[in-house]
Amino acid sequence: MRKFVEGNEAVAIGAMFAGCDVYFGYPITPASDIAHKAAEYFPQLGKEFLQAECETGTINMMFGAASTGKLTMTASSGPGISLMQEGISYFAGAELPAVIVDVMRVGPGLGNIGPEQGDYNQAVKGGGHGNYRTIVLAPASVQEMCDMTIKAFELAFKYRNPAMVLADAVLGQMMEFIKVPEKGSERPATADWAVHGDAETRKNILTSIFLDIDLMEKHNQELQVKYAKMQCDVDAELYRTEDAEIILTGYGTCARIARSAVDKLRAEGIKAGLFRPKTLFPFPTAQLNDAAGCGKVLVVELSNGQYRDDLLLHLDRSIECDVRLVNRMGGNLMKVDEVIGAVKRMLKGGF
Repeated sequence: MRKFVEGNEAVAIGAMFAGCDVYFGYPITPASDIAHKAAEYFPQLGKEFLQAECETGTINMMFGAASTGKLTMTASSGPGISLMQEGISYFAGAELPAVIVDVMRVGPGLGNIGPEQGDYNQAVKGGGHGNYRTIVLAPASVQEMCDMTIKAFELAFKYRNPAMVLADAVLGQMMEFIKVPEKGSERPATADWAVHGDAETRKNILTSIFLDIDLMEKHNQELQVKYAKMQCDVDAELYRTEDAEIILTGYGTCARIARSAVDKLRAEGIKAGLFRPKTLFPFPTAQLNDAAGCGKVLVVELSNGQYRDDLLLHLDRSIECDVRLVNRMGGNLMKVDEVIGAVKRMLKGGF
């Protein structure tokens, strides 16, 4: 079945097909429509929706539900995600699965409700305290808003770790046709770790506190091993990169802009390609370095270079590569022609 929906509604649809049991949330633009749709759809399916009193209440209610093996999620934006960071760190420390959708808005501070990508570091680097990482998926279409929400639940339970879907105001509120999943996901097994307050699960202990420093170090080391294993689930799109003389890269809405620029440049005889990470953590390092072998990379981004800086960290130092940035902030979107102009300047040796 095909359905014409906005990206935020696609998230709610994906959550239902993933088997989400309970949605906790507090409204904030441009993510509020996810809560609205969850409030409409979930009770019809016998699932729970609860509007918390605030974002800190939201994430801690999720912690309680997740500890019993429930599939739980929320959605927020910018300031709301900031308020949840302590709780997200607790999720990671206690190794509990949950899905958090961040429909990014403009910052810092209250900013405005326009599209931006300034939450990149907050999401990908673990914006809370401690040596933890969050799985981060980056959709670039309304279909992927649905599909990656389902994938986020899958990965969250596979690794017992919080997973984030990182979108922006354009993706959240634009409308496209999606193919609705034909059936729901299989329910993940939780008996070996979840707690239900009964004798059978009394052996299961969920905690993020280890007062013995050696045990705390061991726990941190085990987490790092788990994060390394997540590399098995990296994902990226390589578009027309085989013979490219310059690679454009971006995620989310910027990837759509970059892809349009690639097609226009190809029509003019300029061999451009696109590298689009679908997972921001774990980062598709091997795919990036395969694409960057041409020696020129233009980053298209709606922030001050947060994604560009991360890309440079993952770039193989043995590759001689000129990396440049074309960006906008404050809620402005760059035009395809701006990207094309930057490509042509790079190819001429300037910028």
